Amino acid sequence: MNNFIKISLLTCCTLANSAQSAQALTDYWSYQDFLDAYPQQAELTQSLASTVRERPIMLSQEQSEPVHISVVYPGQQISDYWVRNIQAFETRLEKLGVQYQINQVFTRPNVDVRQQSLSLMEAVKNKSDYLIFTLDTTRHRKFVEHVLAANNTKLILQNITTPLRAWEDRQPFMYVGFDHATGTRVLEDYYREKFPEGGDYSVLYFSEGYVSDARGNTFIEEMTHHDKYQLKSSFYTKATRESGYQAALNAIEKQPDVSFIYACSTDVALGAADALKELNRTDIVLNGWGGGSAELEAIKNNELNVTVMRMNDDTGIAMAEAIKWDLEGKPVPQVYSGDFELVTAEDSQEKIDGLKKRAFRYSDQ
Repeated sequence: MNNFIKISLLTCCTLANSAQSAQALTDYWSYQDFLDAYPQQAELTQSLASTVRERPIMLSQEQSEPVHISVVYPGQQISDYWVRNIQAFETRLEKLGVQYQINQVFTRPNVDVRQQSLSLMEAVKNKSDYLIFTLDTTRHRKFVEHVLAANNTKLILQNITTPLRAWEDRQPFMYVGFDHATGTRVLEDYYREKFPEGGDYSVLYFSEGYVSDARGNTFIEEMTHHDKYQLKSSFYTKATRESGYQAALNAIEKQPDVSFIYACSTDVALGAADALKELNRTDIVLNGWGGGSAELEAIKNNELNVTVMRMNDDTGIAMAEAIKWDLEGKPVPQVYSGDFELVTAEDSQEKIDGLKKRAFRYSDQ
């Protein structure tokens, strides 16, 4: 990361600089490499994945008092992932018979840093049994390290499935999410099939940080293995719809003949869709990332061509099951990634409705 030339919103980033940024991912185990290196962890992860897909089984251990859970999420986004995640988490806890008290704070991504810091410190001060947070920026990493060193609060890191190598001696209780690299490769396969003869493209990142590295730079790296695809521009955004709109306008101004735009998040993708609609550029293919309600509506309206859809409630259910296992004295896996499905504008409404029923099985109740 030290060699990475940082660039701000709407500043063009060359392929060389993107490749340098990808080096930051070497600070983390990849999801599959971690499971391959620790077969016992792989078994635990597989067992949890099976449990997530099954009906809940009540907690077998009596509780003397409710568990105290603090949640600090960047939930103020168009993407409904975070809100649905909490709904699924609480619903599963109730179905498991786990007594709990929860304190949740939703903040905005890439801002509200002071609020995040205060909320985290309050969770530590109050000696929460479990703290659920995320890890995207260097600031987040410093917060997390403080929590890990502070007390016995068990930390669940959400939206990341790749353990940080530097924390080998003191890892969080659990990393849980939908593996960014896995989802990115689903979209890479789609674009290579959609454009078998190759094409030029632009990348619209999330804000600077881990998510952009894992989704954006992984995509660029995978596409460089095929000479037919040329990255013409890339832009960091402020992780908002407006910044996605501005970045897409700039990308098309710089290179009007791009075949597709790869967007790294829901809000950015919907902003890019606004730009394409304004310019009447129906020829440019655009993806979403995550497949939440807003993206599925955009696909239905032909504003997005494709998305990689997370089976959204998997991760909320997984966190609830992990806490239940912990209360029962059972070992909990270090990592867990939920399932993905590709959704395109050519898919039938029947298929999409079936995926929604599966993905939102708790959060739509």
